[in-house]
Amino acid sequence: MELDRTDHRILALLQEDGRRTNVQIADTVALSPSPCLRRIKRLEADGVIRGYRAIIDREAVGLGLTVLVEIKVGQHSRDNAGALQEALADMPEVVSCHMISGTADFVAEVVVRDLKEYERVLTERLLVLPMIADIRSNFSLRRIKSEAPLPLPLSEDTRREEKDSARGSARKAKR
Repeated sequence: MELDRTDHRILALLQEDGRRTNVQIADTVALSPSPCLRRIKRLEADGVIRGYRAIIDREAVGLGLTVLVEIKVGQHSRDNAGALQEALADMPEVVSCHMISGTADFVAEVVVRDLKEYERVLTERLLVLPMIADIRSNFSLRRIKSEAPLPLPLSEDTRREEKDSARGSARKAKR
């Protein structure tokens, strides 16, 4: 799906504040409310916008420990990788997980109340998985950046529009 400049502006506004009204978004992107709402509905239907949610402060709800867990699979196979992915996806303490290249095969972000709770997750949920050969726990001392908006790539049309707009502004400035 090709996104134009207006789509990108709508997405940026929604990433900044998902509770903006359609009228507020329409005013900002210079559309009337009906076409703006159609664009938003299309972005939702096409899966570009996957949902809306509140971003909750971890510490405010008693989740003070974040651990980045590097996991190495013992016997590399599709079955083992699939079973591990499924197990990690089912753990509510795992808030994000990536298959990676390097010394580990997966890295999971685990968010828990404290060290005692992490020990329980480690010993009762992770170490019991038969396909795991090694686990390395990296404790976050401070979260620097989290839940940031995506750096939306510009479509070719948007790049062309921005270049044309910049050329027009430069010509006006020379006059």
